[in-house]
Amino acid sequence: MSEKTSDLKFICIMCPLGCEVTVKSDEEGKIVEILGHKCKKGEKYAMDEFTNPMRILTSTVSVEGVRFPRLPVKTSNFIPKAKIFECMNEIAKAKAKAPIKIGQVIIKDILGLGVDVISTRDLK
Repeated sequence: MSEKTSDLKFICIMCPLGCEVTVKSDEEGKIVEILGHKCKKGEKYAMDEFTNPMRILTSTVSVEGVRFPRLPVKTSNFIPKAKIFECMNEIAKAKAKAPIKIGQVIIKDILGLGVDVISTRDLK
């Protein structure tokens, strides 16, 4: 009896090669095979992308009383892709006050994920 599998394709972004990696999974969603990667980084990327995709989130927050009323920010580390919209809702509520230094924490430990939202520019 053959086991039914599903294929999911990714373009690996871990190096300049941009391999097309295919993850084959069984009916229970378990990985049975990873194909197309030319290095271990590609294999790990595909496995992580399949099981728990993570992203750096970039956005802006409101700044009061300055010439430029928006401050570019980003997460200090990767967050689960599934939490992006919740994080965006929290970022939309945030207000910062100048002066602000690049790398300054604007939101500490967003959603309890252990990741801060930080400034990506100085603002006087």
